[in-house]
Formats: sequence, C-alpha cells, structure tokens
Amino acid sequence: MPHSADPYEDDLDDLPSPRPVHYAEQSLLGALLLDPHRLPDIRGLGAEQFSNHAHGALFQAMRTVPLPDPEDHRSDPAWLNAVLAAARPQAPGLNASYLHTLVQVCPWPQHAPTYARMIQSDHARRTLLIHAQRLDQTATDSTLPNRAVATLAQADAIAQFLDTLSGQFAPHPGSLPRTVLPIQPTARSSEEALDEERLLLATATAHPVALKDMRWLQPDDFTQPLHAALWQCLTSLVHRAEPVDPVTVLWEAQHRGLLTDDLAAGDLMALVSTPVGSAEYWGERILQRALLTRACDVATRIATYVEDPANTTHQLITGSRRALADLTALRTRWQHSTAPTPPTTPRAPRSPAVSRAGPPPRATPARALR
Repeated sequence: MPHSADPYEDDLDDLPSPRPVHYAEQSLLGALLLDPHRLPDIRGLGAEQFSNHAHGALFQAMRTVPLPDPEDHRSDPAWLNAVLAAARPQAPGLNASYLHTLVQVCPWPQHAPTYARMIQSDHARRTLLIHAQRLDQTATDSTLPNRAVATLAQADAIAQFLDTLSGQFAPHPGSLPRTVLPIQPTARSSEEALDEERLLLATATAHPVALKDMRWLQPDDFTQPLHAALWQCLTSLVHRAEPVDPVTVLWEAQHRGLLTDDLAAGDLMALVSTPVGSAEYWGERILQRALLTRACDVATRIATYVEDPANTTHQLITGSRRALADLTALRTRWQHSTAPTPPTTPRAPRSPAVSRAGPPPRATPARALR
C-alpha cells in the first residue's frame, strides 16, 4: 500500500481527526528542530500551554538544552539527540522517528512565531472553558457554606483572566461573537423556591413596612410569574401609601388581570395570608437563588462561545465580558441586601446658648433708652 505524500494525513481511519492546534504544535516544534536559534523569538509560550503533553515536554527540553552552533547543527544531530534525551523522562513515548516527522511536516521555520500564537490562543480557549465550568459547578454546589460568595469569587477569577488575555491579544474589528446562544429557561422553579416566594408574599402582606427597605428585590428575581406580579401589587400599594392586607392585595391583583379560572379570589387571599418569619429573610433567599441562576446562565453562555471554533480569542474576551456584565446588576443588589445596617448615631444635644437665629442681641446702652 503506497504511503500518502501528505504529512498531515492520518492513516488510522478509526481515530478522530486531530484538532487544528495539533498541527500548529507539530509545525512549531518542527520549525525549532530545524532552526533552534529561533527559540528566543518565541516569547510568552510555556510548556503547559501545549495541548499535547509530549509536545510540551519536547518544547521544554529545547529551552533546557544549550543551543547548538548553526553550522554544526546542519550536519550533526547531537542537539536533536540531547533534546530527545532531556524530554523522554517526561514523555517516554517520544522517539527519534517522531522528531523526524516533526521536521518533515514543517518546511517553514520562519513561521514559528505565528504557530506559537496559535498555541497560546488555543490554550486561552481551553482555560476559559475551565473557568466557566468552575463557575457553573460552584453555583450549583449546595454543600458550600456560602455559595453566593464563592460564586462571585469565581466570576471575579474569570474577569481577571479576561483582563490578562486582553493584554496578550490585540483587538480587531468585528469582535462580537456570532454564536447562536441556547435559549435559556425563563425560570428554574423548584418546590423550595416556590415555597420561599409564597412565604415572602404572605409575610410582606402582614408587615408591609419592610418593603420600603427592600428595593433590592425585583420581579425578575422570582421564578413564578404570578408571584412576580403579586410582588408588584405589594410594592405598588406601599408606594402609594395605601393600606396593605389580603383584601387590598386581592383588589390590586384584580386590576392587574391576575384573577383567572385557575386562580380564584379565595385562593389568592389564602396565598398571602400565612406569614412566617421576616420578609427580609425570604427576600434574600429569593435574590440569592436568582444570583446563582444568573451565574449558571453566564457560565453556559461563555462555554457556548468557547466551544464555537469560529470565535477568535478577542471575540471570546468581548463576549465573555458582556456575559459577566449581566451578572453585575444582580451582584450589586445582592451586596446591598446583605450589607449590615449602619448603626444610628444619636445627635448631640444642642447647646442652649447657640441658636439657629445667631448669637443673642447685644445689651442696649442706657443712653439709648433715654
């Protein structure tokens, strides 16, 4: 069977085709084996950035072994043998035949810096995907003692990584990803979430004064549209300084068209008539759930961008930053809801000798009274 002249063609049809970065790594290593003195031109690339462990070990060995004399290297394989010997403890599968293959597939040593940038770009893509997966795992890990804080810390780690990448890859026109994003569910309801929302509505109806300090909670934070609409009924009544009780909430709900064949007036009144605990507590629980849900959505969005090979590194940076921005408003409201209330400092009593009208009038001379 004749051997294919194409060095990139894989003879094993049952194996998946290598990703493009595999050929970039082979071409870079072949270029450096042909012309080792191009190694100083490859800046910012580390062995850990290679997708193939053996390739990374070989690149690290090239940096370890002293560069050969250019004239001697053309006819003496001593440097190649030294590099292979230095790399094999980390990659025992390497052999002289594979080094020969690498040299054969890259007749363009002058393109080495371009191959290096391709490897860096693919490593950035893989690392960003890992960050997105960690964000999703943290947001869904119910065993964490303070899941919201840990989730926001992971979001900060992504933002910091994107800042680092932006200094390594220059922006270019058309930097927004064109990836079609999956349709996110409008709400992630669970029985626990529904119970917390019902308890909030009933407790807020019984203690409406608390709503004045709960502007950090918005209708979009609810998982059930009906509950979101009832929250708007409550906040509207409080805003208009009208009485709040199950009957007034029912009347407001009627004007908003919430009463249907599936929701009778008595059912709605029963829904807002069983208060438990404090409205602030249930509100924080609902907002935290919304925050974690949004973090999962952001992680999914970033992962979708990463998994689309058509996106360049800068498109990944721009799209990921926009995804994180969608978490910012929720984060701000969450921090406001959990911030400790500052103590009220009593005002010092005003001195009786001091008056807003100024100092007391001067005494009138006796002569002026005559």
